[in-house]
Amino acid sequence: MPICVFDVAADGTTSVPTDRNLTGPGRYRWWHYDMTDPDFADWVHQHLPSIPAGALLQSETRPRCDRFNDGLILNLRGINMNTGSQADEMISLRMWAADDVIITVRRRKVFAIDLIRQRCGADRAPLTTAAFLETLIAGLTDRVETHIDTIEKLTDHYETDLEDLTTPPPRDLPETRRSIIRLRRYLEPQRTALAKLAAVDIPILPEPNALQLRELANRSTIAVEELDELRDRLISVQDEHDTNVAQRQARHSYVLSVAAAIFLPLSFITGLFGVNLNGMIGAESPYAFAVLCLSMVALAVGMVAVLRWVRWL
Repeated sequence: MPICVFDVAADGTTSVPTDRNLTGPGRYRWWHYDMTDPDFADWVHQHLPSIPAGALLQSETRPRCDRFNDGLILNLRGINMNTGSQADEMISLRMWAADDVIITVRRRKVFAIDLIRQRCGADRAPLTTAAFLETLIAGLTDRVETHIDTIEKLTDHYETDLEDLTTPPPRDLPETRRSIIRLRRYLEPQRTALAKLAAVDIPILPEPNALQLRELANRSTIAVEELDELRDRLISVQDEHDTNVAQRQARHSYVLSVAAAIFLPLSFITGLFGVNLNGMIGAESPYAFAVLCLSMVALAVGMVAVLRWVRWL
């Protein structure tokens, strides 16, 4: 059984049909299925040609838009807003759209579809299949833009932290970069699919709806460009953090090297005068230890002076 099915009248009111026919008496009929429905494969093969039927049944999809006769094969992706899921694990939505029928298929809940379902239940359904597509794509795009805004605010926070050189690299920075990669994997082909949808010449998409779809395609393009910008900004943030860490390590290594250069001759002297052999100079003198310590201090001062003269300090 489908998740829902509505006959949509020309004024946007809806009724739930009792038959299993592909189309109904209204302006169009909307079928919404879950991919796991055991009866779906037989039903779709019974009512659709093999190519659109196969497209609806594909286990793995990527965004696409293809015309088939007077209908459209359309696959889109939406932000995953389901509880316990990551937003960048974008949910696929398979569609077949003709003038008098729309079939949508999903594996997990798509909130943009759920909103249309609520409107249908309130007798405020989109008036045509073109309006349905426009409403759906607008809902998907709104959620994509909202999620990108969240990433942009996080990126601004990362960049602000760079003003304090002692701030360690954010632990979630690599995950944010991977999130952008996952989003772009689907939004780039989705941008292409929406641009193709806006340009396709098909009777079910009259000019007013085509204009709106072109605007949505433009918004999708802007979203992808913003992801590209955020990706570059995060790379810059990571590079600057890496540079700061490298500079701190180099500075610490430099200090240790200078200290070793100063104490190396002192260690040699203490080691030499620490041997237990007869004939050691000053072994019988009560002032020998004081003279040795003063000599080592003088040597250390001289080493510092030499290092400053050669501009190592």
